[in-house]
Amino acid sequence: MQKLNFPTYTFRFKNSENKVSIFDEIRKKFILLTPEEWVRQHVIRFLIEDKKYPKSHINVEKVVKINGMNKRYDAAVFNKDGTLFLLIECKAPEININQKAFDQIARYNMTLKANYLMVTNGLNHYFCAIDLEKEQYLFLKELPEFTLNE
Repeated sequence: MQKLNFPTYTFRFKNSENKVSIFDEIRKKFILLTPEEWVRQHVIRFLIEDKKYPKSHINVEKVVKINGMNKRYDAAVFNKDGTLFLLIECKAPEININQKAFDQIARYNMTLKANYLMVTNGLNHYFCAIDLEKEQYLFLKELPEFTLNE
């Protein structure tokens, strides 16, 4: 798999019927290794190991109803009270991050109401703080620290 713009992490792999899977610490199972999954697993490790976000507050690939349709977010981090702290959209490395990716996560967030957004293709990472009242986002240099009292 392609080298991404993250620190180096150690992953568990499994090869079955000429298909490689990677172990997801959150879902606690092996997941078929696709370019997007490679990015998602790096994001999860980044959140846990570098940002010190608690594993128990991270959720991966859950179905949510957006405008009456079932959609699936890539990853999310929840506050202690169950509100959404961070919503994450992962793209494969060959996918350029463009306005369409931001529109997609913004549509999801109109329903989910996260405080922060992250959009990444593993090479380029974008972090935003959300002002729900003004309906705008402010780009950040990095993700904020996660505190359990939020």
